[in-house]
Amino acid sequence: MTSDTLAPSASASPIAYDLTPTVLKYVDRHLAFPLLSHMASTEQYKQDDIAKAQYELAKGTSMVDYALMLHEQAFPDQPAPAELEQQRAAAEKQNEKLAQESEKVLNVIEDPSVAASLKQDKVENLRFLEKNYDLNEEQINALYHYGHFHFACGNYGEASSYLYHFRVLSVDPNLTLSSHWGKLASDILTGSWDDALSEINLLREALDSGAHSDGGQEGALRRRTWLLHWSLFVFFNHPEGRVGLVEMFLAPAYINTMQTSAWWLLRYLVAAVIMTRRSVRIYSVQSNNGLSKVSPTAALRDVTRMISQESHRLQADPLVDFVKELYTDFDFEAAQDQLSQAQKVANDDFFLQEHADSFVEAARFLVSEIYCRIHQQVDIADLSTRLNMSKEEGEKWVVNLIRDTRADAKIDFNQGIVHMNQTHPPIYQSVIEKTRGFSFRTSAMGQAIDRKAHPVAPGSENATRGGRGGGRGGRGAGRGGRGGGGAGRTGQRDGESAAAEGNSAAPAAASANGDDAA
Repeated sequence: MTSDTLAPSASASPIAYDLTPTVLKYVDRHLAFPLLSHMASTEQYKQDDIAKAQYELAKGTSMVDYALMLHEQAFPDQPAPAELEQQRAAAEKQNEKLAQESEKVLNVIEDPSVAASLKQDKVENLRFLEKNYDLNEEQINALYHYGHFHFACGNYGEASSYLYHFRVLSVDPNLTLSSHWGKLASDILTGSWDDALSEINLLREALDSGAHSDGGQEGALRRRTWLLHWSLFVFFNHPEGRVGLVEMFLAPAYINTMQTSAWWLLRYLVAAVIMTRRSVRIYSVQSNNGLSKVSPTAALRDVTRMISQESHRLQADPLVDFVKELYTDFDFEAAQDQLSQAQKVANDDFFLQEHADSFVEAARFLVSEIYCRIHQQVDIADLSTRLNMSKEEGEKWVVNLIRDTRADAKIDFNQGIVHMNQTHPPIYQSVIEKTRGFSFRTSAMGQAIDRKAHPVAPGSENATRGGRGGGRGGRGAGRGGRGGGGAGRTGQRDGESAAAEGNSAAPAAASANGDDAA
């Protein structure tokens, strides 16, 4: 049973914009249970299909009792299959075996003196444990298998604890990465949102570092796609999650991932940007050049540009189309219709349902802001209609809007009109903003032309200094894959050829870091 077999209910119209069947394809089977429960609660799908899908998921785990209950719901007239009882016996036997294998390492790591003796170097810790407590790598790996078994049984709290302790001691990179995924899923299912957010950050560091390059670029793309979907559980439940979603989704690597394999996630990026733009002054986005600061206005502009770029393949989505109509077409009537549909979609969406009111309020503020910006006189009744509000609600909304934004406006309640005093920045300030970087770019271009016109002889003193700069640039290439440019700058832009000859390791380092580019 897959998400493709979930048919709409005959007694109710299907949810036209439901993304749950799509998200199901990119999450662990344990994370799929709350999604299926949500689909059942909407009563828009056939309940028999939902019950059968839940049973198919459960029988692939070690949650035998849960699988038996779901089998009774899905097939009320059929006896429980014998394989479930066999699965129960096998699970009990495996539990005893793994408990015995993990007992020794658990006794050691629970000793406070051992915890105080451990260092940052995992290899040195393994030597210390092997020398003093006769613990080897195989015994430590047994702790991973025990945590994995508890996760399969639905004991998510125990699984999170065992996987955490395993990760502290493990020197196996593949099992360590797997433990990150397991602990993230466990923390999500136990509602430990702070711990889950920490796991997302650790997974991002592991994936972005390129240390796990199994499968090359395709493997990196697949892992980032999964992380984007798993992170939705955290970002829409953690108090600061919406800001974290914007900062992660706007990172270049994850923008590329969305555009390549998960364009439907634009819905959640749009919602998060709209909901947070009034409460956040700046977003901290991890880019290729390090941490960069992005304003809410710039973030919304980037999202709008992304929507325009992907418009040829985007399916209809009221949240995305609302931004498109408002910022690209400036069609307030169409934006009003899309906002009305977006409210219904948000109320039915698994991740957005608790934030539907916040999204609608922020979207109305967006419409009001743009409408007032391009009109000198605003008819309150007309604006209220565009916001899907009554005239009385519109009047209160306009008063609050002017108070919150401190706009230079005057309200005439007798005529029902708001007089906007448009203030434009001085022309010289606009010129300064547009020409701020001209001098730097002109200087850089002049130096580049001068290097081409007057190359430095290889034996000169400046070339020698350039070669040393190239060495430093080469080490930078190992970190960011841009060693050549760094070499020229460090070597005072006059040792370009010497840097290329003196740093043969730079291309290899850059190539190694390029394996995980998705």
